[in-house]
Amino acid sequence: MAINKNIHTIDLMLGIPEQEDRSDWYKFMEPLLRDEESRSMFKMPAQYMFKDIPETGSHDDFIQYTIEQMDRFHINQAMIGFHESSEVKIEAAKNHTDRFFFDLPVNPNIENEAQNIKRHYETYGIKAVSAFPSGMYPQIAINDPKWHPIYEMCVELDIPFFCCVGVPGPRIPMAPQKVELVDEVCWYFPELKFVMRHGAEPWTALACKLMLKYPNLYYSTSAFSPKHYPQDIINFANTRGIDKIMYAGYFPMGLSLDKIFSEMDSVPFKDEVWPKFLGENARKLLKL
Repeated sequence: MAINKNIHTIDLMLGIPEQEDRSDWYKFMEPLLRDEESRSMFKMPAQYMFKDIPETGSHDDFIQYTIEQMDRFHINQAMIGFHESSEVKIEAAKNHTDRFFFDLPVNPNIENEAQNIKRHYETYGIKAVSAFPSGMYPQIAINDPKWHPIYEMCVELDIPFFCCVGVPGPRIPMAPQKVELVDEVCWYFPELKFVMRHGAEPWTALACKLMLKYPNLYYSTSAFSPKHYPQDIINFANTRGIDKIMYAGYFPMGLSLDKIFSEMDSVPFKDEVWPKFLGENARKLLKL
């Protein structure tokens, strides 16, 4: 059921590699890494959690390489983290709008970040904003007022905010990402479309309770292979959360598409859940 040419599939977390060595993707986290093993993990700071992190190799055209990987598994579109300094991302945004759309990673520690979001929206057509509260330095909790200008801009532009929640994989403090903090944000900004990323563990039952409570709160499955999807999330998708749960992978950061889709058929979603999970919910939320 999972690999189906007739289902418009959207991956809400996929990366375009730009070189064989991807270690520079995680330099922003270096000030937070205190133990020697984390500092020496050359592939990613949460390397201990993942087996067989994909090797993308060297390619003349990394965009075409990424599209070929998507085509193998009938992924029609993918959301990519945008960086204005990246020539590859600029090219993808200009010439491959049929396959890629973009989220802008943000950090409230940066002055005028809200206006930066608006500029990227107007210039590059970003579809969403994303954040890793535990990964920025200094850390800023999800409900900290420093986020308010960013939340307000997302509401103004009517674009969703994708946010890592739950215990982070890297050995850094979890306090900024406690799921309970999402409650205050959704209460204070009822029009904000907030999408939980990276598991929400160990508070998945609370995540589901909050999704019942708030109409604009959603969940994406990023960084989890299908055999590790939390049972609370599966149960919620099969019942009252059919419109709230969305597929996101983690290629090539930590998971291969081969691994993800080899496990996908074992996920016990009801038949009517699959089209919504794989694409329909994302299309509606992001107005694709």
